[in-house]
Amino acid sequence: MTQFVGAIDQGTTSSRFIVFDRQGAILAVAQKEHRQIYPRPGWVEHDPLEILANTQEVIGAALARANLTASDLAGVGITNQRETTLLWDRETGRPLYNALVWMDTRTDELVQHYLRDGGQDRFRDKTGLPLATYFSALKLRWILDNVDGARALAEAGRALFGTIDSWLAWNLTGGPDGGVHLTDVTNASRTMLMDLATCRWDDELLATFGIPHACLPRIVASSGAHGTIRTPPLDGARLAGILGDQQAALAGQACFAPGEAKNTYGTGSFLLMNTGTEPVRSQAGLLTTLAYQFGDEPPRYALEGAIAITGALVQWLRDNLGLFDSAPEIEALARSVPDNGDVYVVPAFSGLYAPYWDDSARGVIAGLTRFSNRGHIARAALESTAYQVCDVVAAMEADSGIRLATLKTDGGMVANELLMQFQADMLGAPVVRPRITETTALGAAYAAGLAVGYWSGTQELRDNWGVDATWRPTMPADLRAHHQRSWKKAIGKSLGWIDRPQAAADDAA
Repeated sequence: MTQFVGAIDQGTTSSRFIVFDRQGAILAVAQKEHRQIYPRPGWVEHDPLEILANTQEVIGAALARANLTASDLAGVGITNQRETTLLWDRETGRPLYNALVWMDTRTDELVQHYLRDGGQDRFRDKTGLPLATYFSALKLRWILDNVDGARALAEAGRALFGTIDSWLAWNLTGGPDGGVHLTDVTNASRTMLMDLATCRWDDELLATFGIPHACLPRIVASSGAHGTIRTPPLDGARLAGILGDQQAALAGQACFAPGEAKNTYGTGSFLLMNTGTEPVRSQAGLLTTLAYQFGDEPPRYALEGAIAITGALVQWLRDNLGLFDSAPEIEALARSVPDNGDVYVVPAFSGLYAPYWDDSARGVIAGLTRFSNRGHIARAALESTAYQVCDVVAAMEADSGIRLATLKTDGGMVANELLMQFQADMLGAPVVRPRITETTALGAAYAAGLAVGYWSGTQELRDNWGVDATWRPTMPADLRAHHQRSWKKAIGKSLGWIDRPQAAADDAA
């Protein structure tokens, strides 16, 4: 019987299950959104039980659409929203609190506390990460400090910490009845608790952040025999791949050589460049992170530029301002005007990530006049994504010494051809959309398929990659320079918007 590979793609706004064939083509897909919970300004939560139920539902739906069963799958991979943090009871399987989403900023005071002794780069040499609300360690610390009984349960090993990959893997492989508690190197590298050089939990970091070792998952390779799934409808299938979503997209784009890079346009946007077997320390505001580890091979590293808000800005225009009814309508609205009318949008809803790393930044719309209309705002919103990507590309070129000749793209926003052309114009370089755009799920499938021998090696995966469309720059240099200057002015209005309490400022001094 012909076999396929399945991928669970658990993202910030939805969960999907996709079945791929040997050429990387999609055989079946199902998707379901989950709630975004906003208890307070800056707080963003997900219900882990809803995510688990949705994941199981879309698995069943996709298999049914293709008339498949678990026995038709050579292996299953998981890719997930990274940094999103939860703690659950090993005996009951119940979360102790909602999952704290990667963009949640409730740990800003904890960040300020740790900044006072060593500054933002205090842990960068060991972790590759700056101190920021983004990463998992301080989210876990918040749960331990603020949820009744959480710390005692964690210290006893009864409460288990995980990012979403760990939560799904544990439940799929048995949950309270012997589920495996693990995470892969890519997700572990986003916690701020793992030493990049050893790919192990670091005792000094655990002590500094007050995290009990007993609650942590085992760190494993991205591609390997992780366990047997014991829940319908995947009962008996092999769980063989785990990758954080952006690293999965890097693999799905077949960026297996140093210097190869991709950008994923999703809720946020994330540009990753493969740097090989040695971590590159950023001097320009980027993250040093694990790219992947396949089996017993040495881990590969990457430089990453993380942008908090891109596609989420489109959702905000739809849901909060009511400018259109569905996200794809933004392109037509943006095309209703010939240019941005000199309007610029900085979507710093939860601060700015790379290369600025300013948790106190907030969103601004700059350049408004009586001439401005909803079309200008829509166009400026799309353009803000391209400007932010350009900022990250400039930082990556400075760190790596490599000029980005072509940008490989993926994610939901690559269907927007106005954005893709503007991105090429602002970069002054070609932008390429691959034939298979579901590269995040594909990367997880690749990791699982390599582990079980479904694919022979990375060259076979390279052979699957093909170009769907290419956009080349056509914008005059003087207009590009004008946009860049205006964008930087708008960024300046956004930075440092939130005034810190004096006590926090004194701590950080």
